[in-house]
Amino acid sequence: MECSCMSSLGPNVSKELSELTARHPCYSFEAHRQFARMHLPVAPNCNVQCNYCNRKYDCVNESRPGVTSEILAPEAARDKFIRVKQALSNLSVVGIAGPGDALANWDQVKQSIRFIKNEDSDCIFCLSTNGLMLPQYGPEIIELGVKHVTVTVNCVNPVIGAGIYHHVDYQGQRYIGEEAAEILMTNQMAGVKYLAENGVLVKINIVMIPDLNADHIPLVVKKVKRLGAVLTNIMPLIPAIGSAFEKMPQTRMKDIQAMRELCRTDITQMEHCQQCRADAIGRLTEDLSYQFSKHLCASQPEFKGAIKGKTAKYKVAVTSKYKKLVDLHYGHAEDFHIYEVDGNYSTFLETRKIQKYCTGRVDCDDSEAMKDLAVKTIADCNAVLTMRIGYNAQKKLIDHGIAIIESCNTVEEGLKEAARRLEMKPAI
Repeated sequence: MECSCMSSLGPNVSKELSELTARHPCYSFEAHRQFARMHLPVAPNCNVQCNYCNRKYDCVNESRPGVTSEILAPEAARDKFIRVKQALSNLSVVGIAGPGDALANWDQVKQSIRFIKNEDSDCIFCLSTNGLMLPQYGPEIIELGVKHVTVTVNCVNPVIGAGIYHHVDYQGQRYIGEEAAEILMTNQMAGVKYLAENGVLVKINIVMIPDLNADHIPLVVKKVKRLGAVLTNIMPLIPAIGSAFEKMPQTRMKDIQAMRELCRTDITQMEHCQQCRADAIGRLTEDLSYQFSKHLCASQPEFKGAIKGKTAKYKVAVTSKYKKLVDLHYGHAEDFHIYEVDGNYSTFLETRKIQKYCTGRVDCDDSEAMKDLAVKTIADCNAVLTMRIGYNAQKKLIDHGIAIIESCNTVEEGLKEAARRLEMKPAI
């Protein structure tokens, strides 16, 4: 269901804030196809260890929260913003989403915001945080003029929280178990309430973890709604290699959709989240961060044209475990499922074997020969449909004229989106 997140802001939201939010691709469904955002990776440290998170390595083949390929000092963040703003006229939002926690790196974050405000006073700023330090830094967030804050709240029960969080570092001491969860949740609730009462639009991210917090999510939604949140984003668990939850299954999208439908009566649901990297750039459905990496040039060739015939047809390589969901990272795939698509139909052609080259280790990107072989295997394809892909891998594909479509949907829906995108004039 396509929803307008704008309708949920409430009568007390000013016209000015409503207009700002209409240009925020995460808070407004209408905005996400038009406006671009830029995530600045200026916050490397984190004070909460979630069991689904692994930030110990930089895997450029992955695209998920907590992953980046560089950490920027505030001055470098400003300089990169200037470059991106010059290149992307539709850039409306600068967000800080890690790769750690924004408030665990508050000095760097604050300085980055101030630098960029001096360059562009109209820029919209957005912070993502676990909420642990909101009671301490909430007043400074208000003073800086930040009007959009996302808080990840996975539970409101310390027993459940003890299964989600390994530890919490707070005021110079490390806490574990239910005590850690209790501290975190108390600060989250106080912070959400404070921000909402002081004119900040608060979005709540919730990671849906099967057999752990799934049945508990409606209670979370009701609680944060009472505290003043305007939007919740229920997201699937993406098991990160090296994390405590690496063996857990990814949350099924049909379960995510069912939970969103259940919670929709309480609060507006975000349904277009891409669970972006900490250095993502561009529209939500088209990450262009690889174009602005200091390691890469921005000059790229055009995508391949369609297969000629009575109706335009395209070949699409899909990374999927069972050909039902787009549920594999590009670097983790051991098969490419090849489909022929047009605007109306898709036909499965064959499966091509490939050696997985990303194992989640620091050196997972060392084998250029294996990566080149992956591209060679699908060299006749017009596009790759994959759950996540890093910008180094993106560049290799685009260098060969192969488009990239990222999706967490069913293969069927993903192929429809691929056909739609391929029929549009590519903008690289």
